[in-house]
Amino acid sequence: MTQSDQTKNRRTLTGVVVSDKTDQTVVVRVDRTVVHPKYGKRYQRSKKYHVQDTGNTSKIGDQVVFVETRPLSSKKRWRLVK
Repeated sequence: MTQSDQTKNRRTLTGVVVSDKTDQTVVVRVDRTVVHPKYGKRYQRSKKYHVQDTGNTSKIGDQVVFVETRPLSSKKRWRLVK
């Protein structure tokens, strides 16, 4: 299996940075729209991910793209792409 084959299977998510206080880590919020199964109303669900930011380049409010990777710490399993 080549390197390009491995990167095809990794999940890619887009979100907004909500915290950059820790060193080499940012907390990113990913929002998604869900439809209620019975009533059909649409509403927002969000989840926070701890993402590895090696250069400390991201700031609060930035839109970032990140991919799944091997476990980097107890909470980090994501790496910043751009």
